Amino acid sequence: MSGIREKILPPSGHSFRLLKWDRSLGEVDSVIAPDHSERIMGAGNRWHFHTEIELTLILRGQGTRFVGDDIGPFADGDLVLLGERLPHYWHTKGVSKGISLQFHFPEDHAFWGFPENEVARDLFKRACHGLAIQGKTAQVISQLMQELVRNSGAARLGILLIILARLGDASGRELKQLSASAFNLPNESPHEEEMARAVRFLIANFKEEVRLEDLLKLTGMSRPTFARQFKKHSGHCYSGFLKQLRLQAACRRLEDSEQTILDISLACGFPQVSFFNRVFRREMKCSPSEFRRTIRSAAKSSKPKGVPSPWQEPEAFVSALLPLV
Repeated sequence: MSGIREKILPPSGHSFRLLKWDRSLGEVDSVIAPDHSERIMGAGNRWHFHTEIELTLILRGQGTRFVGDDIGPFADGDLVLLGERLPHYWHTKGVSKGISLQFHFPEDHAFWGFPENEVARDLFKRACHGLAIQGKTAQVISQLMQELVRNSGAARLGILLIILARLGDASGRELKQLSASAFNLPNESPHEEEMARAVRFLIANFKEEVRLEDLLKLTGMSRPTFARQFKKHSGHCYSGFLKQLRLQAACRRLEDSEQTILDISLACGFPQVSFFNRVFRREMKCSPSEFRRTIRSAAKSSKPKGVPSPWQEPEAFVSALLPLV
C-alpha cells in the first residue's frame, strides 16, 4: 500500500470481511469459515482509512489508539465503531489479539431494501466521528463478535444484523464519540504518503525535540502546504498532535510506574515540569498527582463483573439459530 488508503475486498461469496489476529495487527487472518482462514497483511498497525465501516474488538493488548483527531489509550476489551473514511491506527505495546469486521453498504446496496435497517442510518452517520462502545452493550457485542468467528453463511450474516441492531438500540452513554471532527478524505491524494510518513515520525520521536523543519524536510513540503495537509488528514496541527502523544505517554507512566512527576515530564518530551503541569491540568482537568491518585484508587476499588451472555434478552431467539450451523 503506497498511501494511507486501504482497499478492502470481501472474500468471494461474502458480503463483509471478518478478520482476526493473535499476535500483531500487521499479520491478520481473513476468516472465510470456522475452519478456513487466509493470512493477509493487516493495516491496523499503521495510520490509514478506508471506505468501509469497521467494528474492532481488542481482546488482548494495550497502547495508544488514534481515531480521527482523537488520541487515547486502549486496553483489553476496547471496542470501537469507525465510520467511512475515518483515519485510524492502533499503536500497540507488544502482542495484541482481536477481531475486526468491515462492511460497506452504499445507497444501492441490498441492505437498505429491508425497511428494518433504516435505523442504522443514524448509527452509521455518528460512526463518522468514531464511537467507543461501553457498558453492557460492549459486553454483549464482544461475545457476538467471537460468535462470528465460529459461524459462517447465513448464521454469520444474522449475527452481524443483531450486532447492528444492538448498536442502534444502545443508550447515548454507551456510545462515546471519539473524534471532534468528521473526515471525508478522497480516495486518492497526492499527499497521503507524506502525511503517513509525518505521523510515523512523530509517533517514533515524540519523546525528543521535534522541529517543524524536520517534518518539512521529511515530507518535502512547504510550511503552508504541510500545515494545511496535516490538519486535513489528522485533525490537528503538528504541535497539537505532538502534545497529545506526550500527554498519553505521561498518563500511562503515571498509572503504571513509580517515577516522579519530574522524571515523567522529561521522559515524555516536556522540557520543564512547570510547563508539563500547566498543560496537563488544562487538558486533563486535574494535576498529574491528582490523576495518579484517582486512577489508582479506581483500579483498587473496581471488581471484576460477570459478562452476560449475548443470548440473553432481547436476543434469546438467536440461541436457536447457532446449533443449526
